[in-house]
Amino acid sequence: MSTLRIPAFTAIVGIMLPQELIRAKRNGRALSDEALTDFVKGVASGQVSDAQIGAFTMAVHCQGMNSAEQSTLTLAMRDTGRCLSWPGLNGPVLDKHSTGGVGDLVSLVLAPMLAACGAYIPMISGRGLGHTGGTLDKLESIPGFNVNPTRQLFCQTVRETGLAIIGQGTDLAPADGRIYAVRDVTATVDSVPLIVASILSKKLAEGLDGLVLDIKTGNGAFMIERNRSRDLAANLVEVAELAGLPCRALITDMNQPLAHSAGNALEVYEAIRFLKADYRHARLEDVVLSLCAELMVLGGLAGKTRPARKKLAAVLDNGLAAEHFARMVAMQGGPPDLLERPGKYLATAPVIRALKSPSSGYVAFIDTREVGLCVVQLGGGRQRPGGRIDHRVGLSQLCNVGDPVNKGDPLVLVHASDEATWQAAAETLTAAIAVGRKTDALPTVYERI
Repeated sequence: MSTLRIPAFTAIVGIMLPQELIRAKRNGRALSDEALTDFVKGVASGQVSDAQIGAFTMAVHCQGMNSAEQSTLTLAMRDTGRCLSWPGLNGPVLDKHSTGGVGDLVSLVLAPMLAACGAYIPMISGRGLGHTGGTLDKLESIPGFNVNPTRQLFCQTVRETGLAIIGQGTDLAPADGRIYAVRDVTATVDSVPLIVASILSKKLAEGLDGLVLDIKTGNGAFMIERNRSRDLAANLVEVAELAGLPCRALITDMNQPLAHSAGNALEVYEAIRFLKADYRHARLEDVVLSLCAELMVLGGLAGKTRPARKKLAAVLDNGLAAEHFARMVAMQGGPPDLLERPGKYLATAPVIRALKSPSSGYVAFIDTREVGLCVVQLGGGRQRPGGRIDHRVGLSQLCNVGDPVNKGDPLVLVHASDEATWQAAAETLTAAIAVGRKTDALPTVYERI
């Protein structure tokens, strides 16, 4: 495991007024468990103001935190809300977290695959952020699907189907909600200690036996440089294990979309095809199997990753994973026959037309961030907080880096609400996809931490 690179802190400081805690961190001093816990309680109760939260996050952004501070901050944020427990289950409780990407529908297939192998997955997911898609937005393209069920229904769904995918709600790590809202407007979103505490406080509240982290790197990831992705992964794994949660991380490629499609209903449709063995994108399948195999080993469902992958392939091929997904959809309010008749329920865009290659050669480069922003531009993501999403729109039949193309061949199929948005998307994609000389295929998984 990588060693955390932390500043040389001075004396640890005990309980104090919020402004004194901010001053201490601003001056590079390490904070005690008591000081941090007291501050986080003040955040949750409202005694600490937004201005003080902003000053604290900026101080942490500039001065960093050692691993003990990160662990204490994480646990304190977790303890401001409810924590789940799962007595009586006959299998491990597992989950995964991704730092976000384009065409990243991993959660939709990973959870039912693990459930089919005997795990329980109480997945707390999020909405789209920036150019990246959100699992909740994808699921809400299914008519009737409820991402905010009652706690009783959530627990019942997990126990009966092996999985449930829901939103965070207001009673899970509520201090994180306040701190994140301030980070979003104070240029401190990219602070590694604050990212660690935000992610792990929610995951620890789920009552997990194991966690795997999918840390994206590349031009479509929030962490573009691999060394930054590696540092984040190392911090997350170390703090999770300090908090008593077995954890592994994979650094995976986001220099091109992960799946064949990007957009809410389109990704749900691709997930259904994946589970039913109609079509499986090779890169997506490799990432999914790699993440699932790590969780199988963490949860004691397999001794090593190779036999784990064989078990996972079996529940895909025999339809058991698809059955678990269908049962979850029905219990959370969706149609019970979604997998049999997805075309009946998943809405389609009125304008669907291919963007054709301007020349012959190979797909040499994809600006993945621009591809994600194209989906937002089409209406498939939010351009302002609380904005509505058009679940119909997006991209399908996306090309891969290294694909050979002739002039006039389709590079991508654009699903738009009208002709004007199709044209705007076509302009964006023409600039984002470069056709030229043949390049080496990109790996899917770079390293394991």
